[in-house]
Amino acid sequence: MKPLHRHLVNTSRKVLCTAALAASLTTAAVVTNTPTADAGESEPTPDSPQANDRGDARLDLPDPLADPAVPPAGAGGEGASGIPATALDAYRRAEVSVAAALPGCKLPWQLLAGIGRVESVHASGYGLKADGYTEKPIRGPRLDGNGFAEVKDTDKGEFDGDAVYDRAVGPMQFIPSTWATWGADGNGDSKRDPNNIYDAALGAGLYLCAGDRNLSDQAQLDRAILSYNNSREYVNTVVGYMHQYQNGAAGVPNPPVGNYPTPPVTTLPTPSQTKPSTPSTSKPTPTPTPTPTPSKPAEPQKPTPAPTLAKLELLGSPQLKAEAGSAFGAVPRIKAVLSDGKPAAAKPILFELKDDTTGSFIGAEGKTFLVVETDTEGIAALPGLKAGAKAGGFTLRVAAYNTETQLTVNFTGTVTAKPAPVADKLTRTDAGAAQPLEVVAGTSFTGVQVTATAQDKAVEGTQVTAGLVEKNQDGSAWVPVDPAKSKGPWFKDKDGAKVTSLLLAPTGADGKIALPELFTTDVAPGTYHLRLITKDNVVLILDLKITAAPTTPPTTPPTTPAAKQ
Repeated sequence: MKPLHRHLVNTSRKVLCTAALAASLTTAAVVTNTPTADAGESEPTPDSPQANDRGDARLDLPDPLADPAVPPAGAGGEGASGIPATALDAYRRAEVSVAAALPGCKLPWQLLAGIGRVESVHASGYGLKADGYTEKPIRGPRLDGNGFAEVKDTDKGEFDGDAVYDRAVGPMQFIPSTWATWGADGNGDSKRDPNNIYDAALGAGLYLCAGDRNLSDQAQLDRAILSYNNSREYVNTVVGYMHQYQNGAAGVPNPPVGNYPTPPVTTLPTPSQTKPSTPSTSKPTPTPTPTPTPSKPAEPQKPTPAPTLAKLELLGSPQLKAEAGSAFGAVPRIKAVLSDGKPAAAKPILFELKDDTTGSFIGAEGKTFLVVETDTEGIAALPGLKAGAKAGGFTLRVAAYNTETQLTVNFTGTVTAKPAPVADKLTRTDAGAAQPLEVVAGTSFTGVQVTATAQDKAVEGTQVTAGLVEKNQDGSAWVPVDPAKSKGPWFKDKDGAKVTSLLLAPTGADGKIALPELFTTDVAPGTYHLRLITKDNVVLILDLKITAAPTTPPTTPPTTPAAKQ
């Protein structure tokens, strides 16, 4: 198997996918800050440290925190469940990021939400912030073997504040040794911190997908959850919440931090910085020391904050237009600007098709979203945007994310129907097409068929008028015959009346036109002319030859010989 970081980078170079459902750029974080695990790495098993019974980080929370309510006005639909907005964003981003890197896994964000609900109630009560961190640390019980598994310290207290034993940490309750393998950067801040819900959700997704798992398979889903916590009750609870969220979930405001106790923190002792003095053999003569005049300490200089991504600017027209099935002529472009007004170079920008009724897509792989990195001028352009087969519209959402907020601008896309091809030729194609049209007076012309084509391909929807014509006085053009004076062949209209011209039904997909019966009753022998003409003035003239009915010579009666006298 290829290492996951290679797989992620290679995948991202091809598609640079990111959260189509999420508010901002998860896969950008995967691209620039790849997880440390290997793709196809052996599946974490139920006897791994992560799967051991490690207690419950949750404390007794008030009902509004333990079960966040959906806002009124049907924000999530009937029966929907509330999830703090930042947590919901993190789960959704993780789903699409993992899908981009490991498409065979089929990780649903609701599974991550189920784990987050069981492990920490989505960090409720700990002061979940918009950047994914919490105001209070989330730490599980000390894994010292006293009522729980014994897991010796593996992170020197970096994440769990305990330098002797490990504790599960963060909203998804990662064991530090597990995080060392599966840690990920889910928000693009170049850190991998299990205390951040964006990082933790992406790490959990990669962990659950290990070993080329397909989580749409129930057996593999069970194994994945058991590897996270080896308890059938845990599996049932997580799956129950997963299904609950699949039936409806809505973002609710992040709950405030609560005044609840947290597990004690064990810190490393700080070694003394005082050096022991060397004893002297003689008594020194005390020397009076002048009292120093205290000097005012220098004011510490506040570090200048690094400029952050501040805004996105549309370049060119915000209106994108194309015919169905064709590429958009104008390439969507934006400019990213830092807080100091300078171009934001090397920033991942999400381009995402939303509310699309046309079937439009991006690139040869038919993606609906793509991440593009800005160039040195802060400009990102979306290549390969192609209109779908249907007329309609869409919104091209462009988004970027910094550690505090999401920046968004929109293009409006319009796809118009592709004009139907116009016939450039009418050709007689019935079985007798090689022979002239000829009938005996009193019989009808039937079975005549013509096909409309454009560049030798059948054209659907071509409408033709069939009418008797004759040359004008100077013989320079064909003109319709005078119906009142015409002595030639004739059609019947829908009421059965004689007419010399008919508008025929449009051609089908095969481009064929079947001429109605053309009558010759009481028509004198001779050659007449039928013109077929389209609204675009494509013409076919058919010669109609009518011959006289054969005559039977009269029979001479036999002569009766005269009788002899």
